[in-house]
Amino acid sequence: MRHRIRRDERAEYVRIGHALSASVDVVSIQHEYGIWGGEDGAYVLDFLRALTVPAVATLHTVLRSPTPGQRRVLTELMAGVAATVVMSQSAATLLTNTYGVDASRLAVIPHGVPDLPLADPANVKPTLGLAGRQVILSFGLLGPGKGYELAIDALPTVVAAHPAACFVVVGATHPEMLRREGEAYRESLVARGEALGMTDHIMFANRFVSRNELTGWLEAADVFVTPYPNLEQIVSGTLSYAMGAGRAIVSTPYAYAAELLADGRGLLVPPGSPALFAAALTKVLGDAELRATLGRRAYEHSRGMVWSKVGAEYRRLFERVGAAIPARALMPQLVTVNA
Repeated sequence: MRHRIRRDERAEYVRIGHALSASVDVVSIQHEYGIWGGEDGAYVLDFLRALTVPAVATLHTVLRSPTPGQRRVLTELMAGVAATVVMSQSAATLLTNTYGVDASRLAVIPHGVPDLPLADPANVKPTLGLAGRQVILSFGLLGPGKGYELAIDALPTVVAAHPAACFVVVGATHPEMLRREGEAYRESLVARGEALGMTDHIMFANRFVSRNELTGWLEAADVFVTPYPNLEQIVSGTLSYAMGAGRAIVSTPYAYAAELLADGRGLLVPPGSPALFAAALTKVLGDAELRATLGRRAYEHSRGMVWSKVGAEYRRLFERVGAAIPARALMPQLVTVNA
């Protein structure tokens, strides 16, 4: 890593913007409000203004009802870059209808996923100590926005129908939450499961996992869940990865899930109802043909999301953007920046 921006050191945004402009042809900016310094992540604009080479912004969050500060930051960022990438059509529609962005300045490039073969969970479960269990999986940094309370509250009904069911949550607590509260949130989920008598049916793998280990967890899953309460969420890497592994998926209908799981690629359940969530899980766990159908449809849809194809789309975009300035080489030099 040649350059690194310390999140809250405003002067570094300008300094490194100048340094990159002298050495690369295109800058890829990954935008999420929480990773950039300043109020509402406004320091990203200092970085952008310091650049004298074109930039492409990839948006990981687009809010339907932003605060004035959030709207200003995002609007100025999009106005200052050569192109903006979003990962779903719903995000592109939101930007054109709500933010007034010219659709010609937007590119829809899906969230990338590994190119995995379809695997039989029964062949993988023994390697994880889950032989004979019906595995309900979710993964990612742990925090309240994941909606795991809904899945835990649904478990007693699911277990009554499928005694071998086990809800597995893979991932460490979000670093910011860990800094502020320690493991209080994870402990609250454990206590919630204990109060429902589900201790033997909930498993937490409390750690960051490698790509290889994550692949194993995904391939061991019978059902993947994203019970997110925020219906505005426009992208979910975990959902994308589950589709790439060909898993049957049960989810709340947040914007990204509603789009990607349409046409029978998964089951959508209204938020806030453990009974409805339990009914969907019970149905999928009890019907092998349904699980296979949902997983196959998700897998087929995800073939356009594998990293090689997503990378090729980004390459074409960067080449087009880089062609606007004198080229140093046949392929533009590229740097990706997260604060």
